[in-house]
Amino acid sequence: MIDTVIFDLGGVIVNIDRDCSVKAFETLGLKDAGSYLDPYHQSGIFLELEDGRLDAAGFCERLGQLCGRPISFLQAQEAWMGFISGVPRERLAYVESLRKDYRVCLLSNTNPFIMEWARSPRFTNAGRALDDYFDHLFLSYRMRCVKPHRKIFRDVIDTLGVKPEHILFVDDGPANIETAKGMGFLTFMPVNGSNWIPDVQKVLANAVISRNRDR
Repeated sequence: MIDTVIFDLGGVIVNIDRDCSVKAFETLGLKDAGSYLDPYHQSGIFLELEDGRLDAAGFCERLGQLCGRPISFLQAQEAWMGFISGVPRERLAYVESLRKDYRVCLLSNTNPFIMEWARSPRFTNAGRALDDYFDHLFLSYRMRCVKPHRKIFRDVIDTLGVKPEHILFVDDGPANIETAKGMGFLTFMPVNGSNWIPDVQKVLANAVISRNRDR
């Protein structure tokens, strides 16, 4: 029985554009920005930010050293925000509707720059923050671990007190899906920018049918 649905943020709830963010960091003076940034898993100081080893101030300091000039929080945030290419209202409405029947959570490899925006009224035109749509936010930089490591999934399970076979995990990262599936989660991997709502509806409906057959 599925009683919990966990969504990724980038590529699932919001659309992403890696190339735009790469260009923004290059404009700040970061050479080979593309070698640090990946749609699914960062490296270098970008990974250290997402797994909590660096805080926002530490990231700005290290980024400034790489760029050869001081970098402010707002400058770094603007470059990070290049990743976000859209926040489709219909996805948020669907996520909110799921809360009538399921516990709905977010599990994201993310950072303080993105979350300062997402957890504020600036997240939507309606003035609603990301927190308004989910029962729990699992954020990598606060958990000090990133997907696809098994630890972050174990921590989610322990926090929620639920078995993995009772969770539907929706993520666009192949490695993340592979880890979750290997741990017993029901999984679905949408394509970034696609309308995945009908597919998730079908997965959840099939889970209900399967449960009824097992009775």
